[in-house]
Amino acid sequence: MNESTSDTIATTPPAPVTSRAAHTATRPASNPSASPSITPTPTAAHVNRTPDEPHESALLHTAITDELAVAMLEDRWPIGEAVTLEDIQERFSTSRTVAREVAKYLEAMGAVTVRRRVGLVPRPVGEWSALNPQVIRWKLMSDKRKEQLRTLTELRLAVEPAAAAAAARNASMEARALFPVMASELRKSGEAGDLDTFHDLDVRFHSSILLSSGNDLFASMSDIIGIVLKGRVELHMYPQKPKPDALDAHDAVAEGIWRGNPDQAREAMRTIVDEVAESLELT
Repeated sequence: MNESTSDTIATTPPAPVTSRAAHTATRPASNPSASPSITPTPTAAHVNRTPDEPHESALLHTAITDELAVAMLEDRWPIGEAVTLEDIQERFSTSRTVAREVAKYLEAMGAVTVRRRVGLVPRPVGEWSALNPQVIRWKLMSDKRKEQLRTLTELRLAVEPAAAAAAARNASMEARALFPVMASELRKSGEAGDLDTFHDLDVRFHSSILLSSGNDLFASMSDIIGIVLKGRVELHMYPQKPKPDALDAHDAVAEGIWRGNPDQAREAMRTIVDEVAESLELT
């Protein structure tokens, strides 16, 4: 969206942001399990002044895009209902600059189309950038979280065993040597019940496998896997204590990579992701 487009959007009299679109930030959650909980951001609707600092502006931009994206995902801002830049300014008590950035970002994610003299128009969710980590995060914040975890777990089933085998073949000796150390730290923190440390190490372990695979496409998914693992924790869909079988499987993956045994690494990783699929009732 260029500068002239942004200016044109706001020149028409703003359509009142009413009904579902007007309340993207204020709908109360009916219960904890139904409310979004992934990486909460400041509530934009309660900001009553124009931000003066770049950092504050960035926080406000993030809060507004989060709220509008989730509203679209939950059909509270329906397809075909246009919102202008002036609507955003008024609704969130924000500046024109922030409203423009919100529009540009949502458009870049494929979430809206910006039309001259009309405004921001939501696009079908199927046309959004599905593998973009930000889009994944929005879906995990919304009432689509269970479906998003299901589809991402299916992706893990397809990718991570192959990535583990590739890491066993292609990782440098220095990189391979780190995996038994990480697995040992995972077991120690898991058995001690130090779940915060365990979950951080788990993200590092799985991301490192993708990054060490020697496959650029696998490596590009490391952020996605990290978001999925964190999302499962934040949505309380992870056991309170890691299962012994899961710890054993992480040890086996690490050993397979360290010893350069692709078959062992692949099968052990398949055990891990199969357990995730079972816990989410996907099998």
